[in-house]
Amino acid sequence: MISLSVNVNKVATLRNARGGNVPNVCEAVAACVKAGAPGITVHPRADERHITRRDVMQVAAHLRETAPEVEFNIEGDPTADFVALVVAARPQQCTLVPVVPGEVTSQAGWSASTSPERLVAVIARLHAEGIRVSVFVDPEEAPIRWAKRLGADRVELYTEPFAQAFALAREDGQASFETYAAASTLAHTLGLGVNAGHDLDLANLVLFRTLPHLDEVSIGHALIAHALYVGLDRAVRDYLTAVSGR
Repeated sequence: MISLSVNVNKVATLRNARGGNVPNVCEAVAACVKAGAPGITVHPRADERHITRRDVMQVAAHLRETAPEVEFNIEGDPTADFVALVVAARPQQCTLVPVVPGEVTSQAGWSASTSPERLVAVIARLHAEGIRVSVFVDPEEAPIRWAKRLGADRVELYTEPFAQAFALAREDGQASFETYAAASTLAHTLGLGVNAGHDLDLANLVLFRTLPHLDEVSIGHALIAHALYVGLDRAVRDYLTAVSGR
């Protein structure tokens, strides 16, 4: 069964546009959990333009106290400060994502040519704290094998290329999907779990949910945008239906 992790970054983006504490990130998390979300994701960045360090710690405490069964996933650039924050928050999962200076959102997965030393040390540190580690990669053989050599537990497949292809035509989406299916099968063969995320939505999930060996999808922007029209509870339930196909 595919798990849905709701990324609540955009709730913080809206709050930060005005200042103060409205909308409240923990209240949004509580609404997602009440609607049935089995996971919550945050992606703190160094400039704190949406999720802040304080948010991370508050969400971690909130989930521990009210919904310990819900998986907390923190994703981000594995700097020393980020790793220290993750260790302090103690999520069930940490997703390591490369960051390009000035980017608005993630643009690609890790290159297989990236020197492994730093990431190997980060993964070992997180494992020592009992935190599962996922590595953000493109749906290609080289970075998936590289992630395995690092000691990662899972890969998260970067799905924007699939979403763009699907938006052009169903045939283009299907062709892109086959690339992801091959990547997911390879990861599974290597003993890696498979997550996915970036620009997945109610339309393209109809196809993407059939990806073999898919463990988890992380969805934020599209889900929160949908919530503007139908409310957060309904939006989460709609995405749970889209993920499960039921």
